[in-house]
Amino acid sequence: MSAAALTSLAAVALVAPLNWWSVAIRGRRREWVSKPLVLVLLVITAWVGGATDSAAGWWLLVALGLSLAGDVALLSESQSRFVVGLASFLLAHVAFVVAFAHLGMPRASLALVGLALVVGLAAVVGRRVVPAAWREGGPALGGAVTAYMGVIGVMVVSAWATGHLLVALGATVFMVSDAILAMDRFVRGRRFGALAVMVTYHLAQVLLVVGVLQALGTLT
Repeated sequence: MSAAALTSLAAVALVAPLNWWSVAIRGRRREWVSKPLVLVLLVITAWVGGATDSAAGWWLLVALGLSLAGDVALLSESQSRFVVGLASFLLAHVAFVVAFAHLGMPRASLALVGLALVVGLAAVVGRRVVPAAWREGGPALGGAVTAYMGVIGVMVVSAWATGHLLVALGATVFMVSDAILAMDRFVRGRRFGALAVMVTYHLAQVLLVVGVLQALGTLT
């Protein structure tokens, strides 16, 4: 990895815990700065790490950009901003799937592992979250949440199909992070729910960035 990419990744390792601390103490002003800054730094990491040399890398950058838009939208707790954030991340997962398709998906057997994880989490979390979303926001919100769950499920399955462990782990942790968020948002809020969401979310994004760059051969 280039010195510039290592520097930006090191910056992520400093800023992300600052965001977690801000979330833990409910320091909203610090969160407004640190939350989007983590994704900006990951975009820089991918960019200087060689993402622009391939189609998969460009789609990774698109996914990160959409994730950044989602992060900004979710700085507000209003339902309208939540729906905007949901749509942004849904499109981000589509971009991740396209990136994985460009990497290649030769490991169909591993895709079954991803599918099993998706089905298991849907059985535990989805059966509680979807009805709660329908009760809160009617068909519009309930349908959006259902569609989102389907898209992230496809993302996880396709990530495992690439055969790249870090990519698969990143997608899986992303799904876990979203499951925690959904349970916290629609079913029951927990004291450290928001903190758990951000820790797993940032870990997932780092794994995806490093995993895709590694798969592209730009990490040495």
